[in-house]
Amino acid sequence: MSKEKNLATQERLGEILTAREIDRLGEGFHADVVDHDPAPDAPAGLAGIQAFWTDFFAAFPDADLAVETLVADDENVTAVFTISGTHTGTFQGAEPTGKTFTVRGIQVGRFDEDGLLVERWGATDEAGMKQQLGLA
Repeated sequence: MSKEKNLATQERLGEILTAREIDRLGEGFHADVVDHDPAPDAPAGLAGIQAFWTDFFAAFPDADLAVETLVADDENVTAVFTISGTHTGTFQGAEPTGKTFTVRGIQVGRFDEDGLLVERWGATDEAGMKQQLGLA
């Protein structure tokens, strides 16, 4: 495992999400990734990660994810980010509001010797997002 390899994978995942190429997430996530903070009703593994981002970008097609800070060691990468978007599609049962949101989040990813993300923990300010969208 190497810090440089893990950071390169994290950067590639950011590029994949920016390009909305959800089918390429397997380039950075292990197929059996353990997600300790999955979206509601998400399937396990890579399929759950892909399902979340597919639904998210359908609901927030203008979404922007900006990494503010990355901290890494030979096994883990922690990313602090800001995410924003306009709610124009249904998301997790909430009908579109047309409103925008901007919130912060954090993700910690553990990587294997091949530089694939095998375990993740994450939190995003969901309460702030719901409040800004008028859903709280």
